[in-house]
Amino acid sequence: MQKKILKSVRILVKASIAATIIPFACVAGTPAFNVDKKPLDRTKPLPSSLAPIVKKAAPSVVSIYTTKTVRVQNIWAPFFDDPFFRRFFQPPSEMEQQIHGLGSGVIVTPDGYILTSYHVIADADEIKVALNDDKIRLDAKVIGSDPQTDIAVLKVETNGLPAIVMADSDQVEVGDFAIAIGNPFGVGQTVTAGIVSAKGRSRLGLVDFEDFIQTDAPINPGNSGGALVDLEGRLIGINAAIFTRSGGNMGIGFAVSANLARYVCERIIAEGKVTRGYLGVIVQLITPELAEQFKLSDTQGALVAQVYPDSPAARAGLKEGDVIVEYNGHKVSDNSHLRLMVAHTKPGTKVTIKVIRDGRPVSLQATIGELRGEGLARAGRIPPKLFGRGAEKASPLDGVIVDDLTPQLRRQYEIPDHVTGAIVTEVAPESPAAEQLKPGDVILEINKKPVRNAEEAIELSKQVQENKVLLRIWRGGGSRYLVVEAKRSKK
Repeated sequence: MQKKILKSVRILVKASIAATIIPFACVAGTPAFNVDKKPLDRTKPLPSSLAPIVKKAAPSVVSIYTTKTVRVQNIWAPFFDDPFFRRFFQPPSEMEQQIHGLGSGVIVTPDGYILTSYHVIADADEIKVALNDDKIRLDAKVIGSDPQTDIAVLKVETNGLPAIVMADSDQVEVGDFAIAIGNPFGVGQTVTAGIVSAKGRSRLGLVDFEDFIQTDAPINPGNSGGALVDLEGRLIGINAAIFTRSGGNMGIGFAVSANLARYVCERIIAEGKVTRGYLGVIVQLITPELAEQFKLSDTQGALVAQVYPDSPAARAGLKEGDVIVEYNGHKVSDNSHLRLMVAHTKPGTKVTIKVIRDGRPVSLQATIGELRGEGLARAGRIPPKLFGRGAEKASPLDGVIVDDLTPQLRRQYEIPDHVTGAIVTEVAPESPAAEQLKPGDVILEINKKPVRNAEEAIELSKQVQENKVLLRIWRGGGSRYLVVEAKRSKK
């Protein structure tokens, strides 16, 4: 069986910054939250002091102390591998050690439900909560946690606690003042102030479902799980992470939005778990290159790269290549926004989904299912051929070698039987697609035309008249779209 050779494109890769994102801590929870959804009055004159706001919110913020027992290697144990020493001593190869952790939390009900970050209490053997004066420490138990949002709910057995008022975080605007309250580095309750730098932050890679408020209010280790409040003293977020090169504050902090934290908390308390909606698609971000290929006026929306068989999306009639622009009456800004909205939809709910299909608007009805497990609304050599294009004009798929999907290649790259196309077996380093394609990718479509084998891939590549080509590929368990662009030759 003869391998086939295509041709390809080079794209710009976002430069990675030599910095790390350090998680902080936060907890969720409450059967009856005190929620004030009134918009912030931005016409009022600014206060001369933040003290009245702090006095209102600070009593609701607690410090969380955790203890975890771990087994560590005894540093002397290797010496006792010598038979001479073993005649006299039989030391343990491991020993137990206690590790202490510190974070913050927010009281959300008078009867003791506390919201905090999952990573603050993860694997803890003992959790104690100290009220804001740090004089009273209470034993706390974990009611539930959701690592996919980094939210946890704790409970202390007492009543009459000062529960915080929660705002509608969707109404927060960039430029609003924000106040962070927590216990950084264990120095005691500390208040810092700044503004809301951005909202709806996602694709940070911290958790699966991200809806972060970004702030420049100084946040440091120990602030995790603490409160981010507005000028009314209402909770708008749970401080969760910072972007830093030094390990300390650099003016870029992230807080889980209060609405997301409240949703998780309600589900944990009501059901003992977090149920999420499931549509059954893989969606991707629309880049300017993809917008051009799909003839879109902008990059708003979510591009459907794959529809799972027998899923709510498949039954609703969604297709690969559809661009979802509206979900149940709400505009879709990007793929992460859609995933979050679907996840927050109660299973069994009927929703209206508006898409752009081949340049035309289409409205569909879907009944949302329940997300389970990993089903997240979550990719001898022969000389290269030029396909008659001429060496003076590069093709987008130059230097890409493809082959038919044989049983051996399916086993080697773990490609399911239902996947049909041409498998990429080699990509020349100097080829246009060197940064886009890699061995094991399966080309499913070329310019929206299906590919069944390597020969069809070759024939379709000959029909590419532009220096750009739109591919749909299968990679890592799902499909996605790529735009490959050829470099024009220099005269």
